[in-house]
Amino acid sequence: MDLFPVLSPVKDLGTFIRDQRTSAQISLRGLAAKAGVSNPYLSQVERGLRRPSADILAQIAHGLSISVESLLARAGILEAAEAPEVVLAIRADAVLTERQKSSLVDIYSAFRKESEASVAQVVPVGGDMPSGRTAAERAGPPGQIKSSR
Repeated sequence: MDLFPVLSPVKDLGTFIRDQRTSAQISLRGLAAKAGVSNPYLSQVERGLRRPSADILAQIAHGLSISVESLLARAGILEAAEAPEVVLAIRADAVLTERQKSSLVDIYSAFRKESEASVAQVVPVGGDMPSGRTAAERAGPPGQIKSSR
């Protein structure tokens, strides 16, 4: 028996938007104003009666201060990228709000990009060092400590 009922994608999206709005303590009217849509339209989106375009979803995401990509992926417009285990763990955490999850994923991604960029500068593509040896060859056998002289 499935413990989680399957909702229609549009209704599930609307429920998600409503949950994010209420957790951010934003009124329907307030989010409608931030997103540049009418009150009745946003209400219909939240009730699953209307399917908003990608542009409207982006405006709603900005109004909620959540990731546009995550909202578009939830709507089925953008395919969710395969994420590292850390990102999956953050997204699966039931204690964190969507805003907290989005912030953590953004920070993690920024650190990853920064680290990848610094590694790319230190070790040229292919792993060859200027001496012609790979970084592993220059490091020596595991456990061996080299003198700094």
